Amino acid sequence: MLKILVTVDGSEYERRALQAVVRLVPQTGGLEVVLLNVRDGPLYYGELPPFDYESVERRQIQRQQDLLGGALAEAHRLGLQQVSTRGEQGAAATEIVRVAQELAVDEIVMGTHGRGAVGGLFLGSVAQRVVHLSKVPVLLVK
Repeated sequence: MLKILVTVDGSEYERRALQAVVRLVPQTGGLEVVLLNVRDGPLYYGELPPFDYESVERRQIQRQQDLLGGALAEAHRLGLQQVSTRGEQGAAATEIVRVAQELAVDEIVMGTHGRGAVGGLFLGSVAQRVVHLSKVPVLLVK
């Protein structure tokens, strides 16, 4: 049974990545899927009192839980059986690779926003960084 890590960001590209994973089931005889969302830390400018910082962080955690819950429901709707979720905080590419290593996954599947070489050059690309850092295969779904 293959263990696959699928990144979750709430986009249409995430749905396409899940659909690509579903197409792997007949070829593998079964999959264990981990849905991962990595959130940034609270971003703010200037100083905030501690209760405001905590409020921002609570909202970010709730958003992350909502994204993971939606992805889990979609994975089940698509017929995936063994699915778990995980939420992390930090630099997305680094955390994706760290969690993949920690969980000993066989493959990472990511939806890519398809900005192209020029867009990736100026905007940076989480997918590009994951491909560079990962020791396991990375499937990018457009």
